[in-house]
Amino acid sequence: MYNICLIEDEKDLNNILKLYLSKEGFNVTSYLNLTDTKKALDENIDLWIVDIMLPDGNGFELLKEIKHKHKCIPVIIISARGDGLDKVLGLEMGCDDYIAKPFLPEELVLRTKKLLERFYEFDKPDKYTVKAGPYSINLKRRLVTYNNEIVNLTSHEYDIVLYFINNKFIALSRDKILNNVWGDNYFGSDRVVDSHIKRIRKKMPLLNIETIYGYGYRCNL
Repeated sequence: MYNICLIEDEKDLNNILKLYLSKEGFNVTSYLNLTDTKKALDENIDLWIVDIMLPDGNGFELLKEIKHKHKCIPVIIISARGDGLDKVLGLEMGCDDYIAKPFLPEELVLRTKKLLERFYEFDKPDKYTVKAGPYSINLKRRLVTYNNEIVNLTSHEYDIVLYFINNKFIALSRDKILNNVWGDNYFGSDRVVDSHIKRIRKKMPLLNIETIYGYGYRCNL
């Protein structure tokens, strides 16, 4: 089941689109504004549907954040402005499809199916999959599974796990993990790494993460 995040500020249209998408078997989370939507940026979303005109901001701002965090996750842009500029700008910023209002809900459903098919259904089986002990990681979907069940990681938790996999059996300091996952502009305590490792261990108990006291961690897959 694919997870879809829909952002549309017109409440009636939001409900209708969510209904049509849900009937197709998609797991749909919907929002009416930019502020509430941002809490979903760290969730496991397979496709985003973003309206440009929002009451508290611009959908292009959200598109930029999505593509910064999850560049391989597809995004459909919705716009009520028909001058074509939104389409050009959206495509330049990395959106994967564009639909202008007014449109039939069936059209959005069709475009959603086609985009998910293009991004996920035709992947070579092992092309985007790596193993971390008993866990499977789909690099394109940023998805971790165990026994065909999804392990619900936040974006930062996923990035830490991926960093461990790319540096298995190597001692990694907290600073290295912090810089790789949060970036050079993070100014908080490096103890944020410890709290994330604690949650990863709880969610992925079979992943062998060794604590190197006074230094950091090492993953012995």
